Amino acid sequence: MLNKIYKIILSSVFVLFPVFSFAQLKETGKLFWEAKYIVTDMLVPLAFILALLFFFWGIAKYIRSAGSEKDEGKKVMVWGIVALFVMASVWGLVAFLQGELLGGSGPNSIPIPTIGGDGGADNTEAWNAASP
Repeated sequence: MLNKIYKIILSSVFVLFPVFSFAQLKETGKLFWEAKYIVTDMLVPLAFILALLFFFWGIAKYIRSAGSEKDEGKKVMVWGIVALFVMASVWGLVAFLQGELLGGSGPNSIPIPTIGGDGGADNTEAWNAASP
């Protein structure tokens, strides 16, 4: 049984290795960008919408019920707010790490100045105008 698992893992590594090294498949980078698009532009907003609907369901349950069921509605509302807070916090942390620690590789990022290269060639006039 263990030998069979090793064969499956080893064959998977050999099959997927070119995907990770970009050696054999030229469209692999596009595949990763599409996966990033699916996660950031589809799944994350969907998770926020589901948490918000969960919160509203708790409100409806609280308003509709009477007596002991109001406590259950309160719990659902609290967990909806907790879910929204945690998701917003994690998303903020991801944005911070991406922007500050990874250098902000997005389209609005500032180019990194280099010595002897043309990394700051677009800002040459701004540098000359700012210098005394």
